[in-house]
Amino acid sequence: QVQLEESGGGSAQAGGSLRLSCRGAGGTYGAYSMGWFRQAPGKEREGVAAIYTGDATPDYAESVKGRFTLSQDSAGNTVFLQMNSLKLEDTAMYYCAAGYGRLARPLSQWEYHYWGQGTQVTVSS
Repeated sequence: QVQLEESGGGSAQAGGSLRLSCRGAGGTYGAYSMGWFRQAPGKEREGVAAIYTGDATPDYAESVKGRFTLSQDSAGNTVFLQMNSLKLEDTAMYYCAAGYGRLARPLSQWEYHYWGQGTQVTVSS
């Protein structure tokens, strides 16, 4: 019922920045949690950042704290991931996800019901 579409991926130099966007359509978003996940070749999908749309404080993976910032629009149907100080290890396919309500484990992929197709982020030296 909910469709998610990511955009903003691409290539960047180490130390540079990218801004990802995830737009949701076809559902009610006020009671959703939305998150960003990434998966690099040979690695497990990991949670990067997530937020309950009724809150103002996102959750972040330790590996991105201080570098990435998740934000949302006022309606709560679009989330953004500002990625600064990019590192080579940030290279991955990034996925947007949505789950119902406040999630006990917001950085766990198993909490989410809807997924976007992903957008590739490639960081080079």
